[in-house]
Amino acid sequence: MALEDVLAHLRSRHDEVLEELIEFAAIPSVGADPARAPRMREAARWVAGRLAAAGPLSARTVETEGQPVVYGEWLGAPGRPTVLVYGHYDVQPEDPVEKWESPPFEPALRDGRLYARGVSDDKGPMLIPIEVARSFFETDGALPVNVKFMFEGEEEVGSPSLDAFIRGHEALLSADAVLSADGAMWRPDEPSLVLGSRGVAALEFTLTGAAKDLHSGRHGGGIANPLHAMAELVASLHDPDGRVAVAGFYDRVRDLPPAEREAIRAMPFDEAAYLAELGAPAAVGEAGYSTLERQWIRPTLEVNGMWGGYQGPGGKTVIPAAAHAKLTCRLVHDQDPDEIVERVARHLESHRPAGVRLTVRPGAGRAGAARIEPDHFVVRAARRALSDVYGVEPLLVRVGSTVPISELFERHMGLRTLFFSFSTADEDFHAPNEFFRVRRLHEGLEAWARLWERLAETRAGEPAPAS
Repeated sequence: MALEDVLAHLRSRHDEVLEELIEFAAIPSVGADPARAPRMREAARWVAGRLAAAGPLSARTVETEGQPVVYGEWLGAPGRPTVLVYGHYDVQPEDPVEKWESPPFEPALRDGRLYARGVSDDKGPMLIPIEVARSFFETDGALPVNVKFMFEGEEEVGSPSLDAFIRGHEALLSADAVLSADGAMWRPDEPSLVLGSRGVAALEFTLTGAAKDLHSGRHGGGIANPLHAMAELVASLHDPDGRVAVAGFYDRVRDLPPAEREAIRAMPFDEAAYLAELGAPAAVGEAGYSTLERQWIRPTLEVNGMWGGYQGPGGKTVIPAAAHAKLTCRLVHDQDPDEIVERVARHLESHRPAGVRLTVRPGAGRAGAARIEPDHFVVRAARRALSDVYGVEPLLVRVGSTVPISELFERHMGLRTLFFSFSTADEDFHAPNEFFRVRRLHEGLEAWARLWERLAETRAGEPAPAS
C-alpha cells in the first residue's frame, strides 16, 4: 500500500484525532498532586485504550513504584529497525488558575489553537504516533517498522520510577533507537531536530542563625542575619565574568569542536527580538560564549528560589532565624549530577559566612545530559521526513532543558534518543494558557508516517539513504 494512501487516511481523520485530543486533555492528570491520583489512573487507562484501539499492539499497563507505564508493541517487520516511542501522560499543575483565559481542563479552540493544561506537553505530541499507527493498520494492516510504545506518568516530577523500570525491563525495551514525542521544536516557523539536551542536578540549602526571630533593634549588629549571609553566599557562586565559581565544576566539561560551535553561531537567531519577546533588557552569562552556546552547550548554576524573614504587608523589624534557597545546575555531557551536587555543597560550606549554620539537602531533579550524533540513521531519516513535509531542511539544534528518559536509555542500554515532537517552545507549557497549534497536530501526523517509511528503507543501525 502506498504511503499516499496512509496520508489520505490520516487527512480524513483530522477532526476525529482532534476530538480525541480534546478528550485526553480534559483529564486532569497532574502527577504532582496526590489528590489527582485517581485521575492519573484514568489517563493511563485512556492511553492503554487508544493503543488497543489502534491495532494489534499488545497494549498493557505495567505497574511501577509510582505511576504505571503504558506499553504496547508490534514486531511484525523482521529485518527492519525497531524504534521505541516515548511520551508521558502526566501534566504540570495548572496554578495560577486565575491567569487562564479558559478553564485549564476544559479544552478550548481559539484562533487555530487548542488551549488546555498538558495539551502541548505532552498529550498532543504523544497522541500523534498512536494515531499514525492506527492509520497504517487500517490502511495496510501493518507498520513499516517494528514499533514499541512506552508512555510514563511521572515525567513532570522527574521520572523517579523510570530508572528502575528501564533496568528491570531491558529485554522488553530493546530497540535500535528511541523516538521521543516529548520535547519541542525550537520555533514555530521552521522545522528542527534536537540533537542534545542538558542534564540537571538540584539541591536546596538553609542558613540558620539564632534559634528564633529576633528584634532587629535589640539584636541588630550583634547577631548574624541569615538573609545577609544568604546574599553573600549566593553571590559567591559566580565569578564576575559569569563563570560558576565552584571548584571543579568544569573539570569534566569538554569544549565542542570548532565546527560545531560555528554551526551554532550560524543559526538564524535574532538576539534583540529574543530579548524583546522575553521583556529582558540584556543577555548575560559566561564570557566568551554566545547566548545560544550558553543555553545549549555550557553548564549553568541558577538560583530558583530564595526566601526568609517577614514577607507580609507593612514592616516587621526582625532578624529572621533562617533563610532558604533552591539551586539547579544544568549539565553538559560527562558531568556527573551526584559529583556536581557534592562540589556545590562543598563550596557552600567553605564560603559559609560566620555566625550561621548550613544545612544542604539534595533536590529531586537529577539526570545526565544526552545527545545523538548528527549522522545517526534515525536522524538522517527524520531529516528527510521533515523535508518532505515542510519543503526545507530542518535545523539541527540543542536544548538547554532536561528530559531524563534520554540519558537513562543512553546510560543503561546504549540507545540514542531523537526528539520528534511537534510542540514548539512558545506554547506556554508549564504556564497559564498552554496551547497546541492544530496545524502542528496535522503536520505531525504526516511527519511521523513519513519517518516510519523512511526508516523502513534502512537496515537497523545503518544510515538512511542520502536524498
